[in-house]
Amino acid sequence: MSTVITPPPLPSVPTDKTVKADQADPPEVTLMQLTAIDEADSLGLPIPCRAFDPEVFFAETPADVEYAKSLCGTCPVKAACLTGALERREPWGVWGGELFVQGVVVARKRPRGRPRKTEVMA
Repeated sequence: MSTVITPPPLPSVPTDKTVKADQADPPEVTLMQLTAIDEADSLGLPIPCRAFDPEVFFAETPADVEYAKSLCGTCPVKAACLTGALERREPWGVWGGELFVQGVVVARKRPRGRPRKTEVMA
């Protein structure tokens, strides 16, 4: 004769629908941002992130990041891109000519490794 063991019931999940501000879903892309990109496309204006390899905008080296930021300099949708990235809380990459690292805009990307103890004369 065999005995069937049934597991205890799982605890019920609270049905409280409140969401903390830091857990809320990021807002969707706004119509203004899509319109700006569509207008630039229809006018034949070059949009660098569509013309170059997307990996350029998620580069690891400081020199490559500066190159990506320079590409954004002539972009017709630079302001809409930056606004959208801030609204979506993009975690990393170059958006609207600015570098995002861990969701924060930073001026420059630091190189890998430890900083030098002494300044190098160049």
